Amino acid sequence: MKKKRILLKVGSNTLTKETDNISRGKIEDIANQIAKLQDTCEFIIVSSGAIAVAKQFVKLESRRKEIFVKQALASIGQPHLIRMYQETFRELGLLTSQCLLSYSDFEKQDSKNNIVNTINVLVNNNYIPIINENDTVATDEIKFGDNDKLGALTASLLEVDLFIIATNTNGIYTKASITNGDFKTIKHVVNLDELTNQVVDSKSSHGTGGMQSKIDAISVAKQSKIETWIVNGLEDNFIINALENSVPFTKIN
Repeated sequence: MKKKRILLKVGSNTLTKETDNISRGKIEDIANQIAKLQDTCEFIIVSSGAIAVAKQFVKLESRRKEIFVKQALASIGQPHLIRMYQETFRELGLLTSQCLLSYSDFEKQDSKNNIVNTINVLVNNNYIPIINENDTVATDEIKFGDNDKLGALTASLLEVDLFIIATNTNGIYTKASITNGDFKTIKHVVNLDELTNQVVDSKSSHGTGGMQSKIDAISVAKQSKIETWIVNGLEDNFIINALENSVPFTKIN
């Protein structure tokens, strides 16, 4: 039986559970769910969090631009982030690998072919690729979007069956409900223009993305006819609960 291929994008705010530290408990939650679903689903993860990890250990001083400090923090934090994934997933018998990509990789056909071939080999051998932007040489995530777009481009390139963006809300809320403070989730979207009109942009505390960056990512996925779900990753069991349709989230197809 062909497994459902899911690309899960996890932002810094989800991984820290809106604190100042990466939550091993959240990584365990993700690992537990993947372990339960491994007979029917195969996962590729796009994960932010390298800068957030580094900030737990070091404070860098520099007279250079802030962007260079963030790139240096990403360099320090990335090995720690991957180690946390590797150790936690290994306890459940799950194998992981690291893939660092840049947006320029998606502009060259040879690079795109290499990404597809490499990740297919990994997935077919039961490895879960953990993808992040190569922040040392590229700054798109740091500047623009907390890996939302990277997740969408990767999902499109790999022709996944489902693209899940884990965030800190129960999907996308109607503009009126945000104003009223009662937060009603838009459950199903077909027309992206209607969704765009509802978005109130807000930036997360650790990541650089907001809801607008998610709309941009959804647009990329939609062009490739990939279904996207915006799910509350702060909740335990959020992937399985969404698959069982037992929690509110936004589905776009």
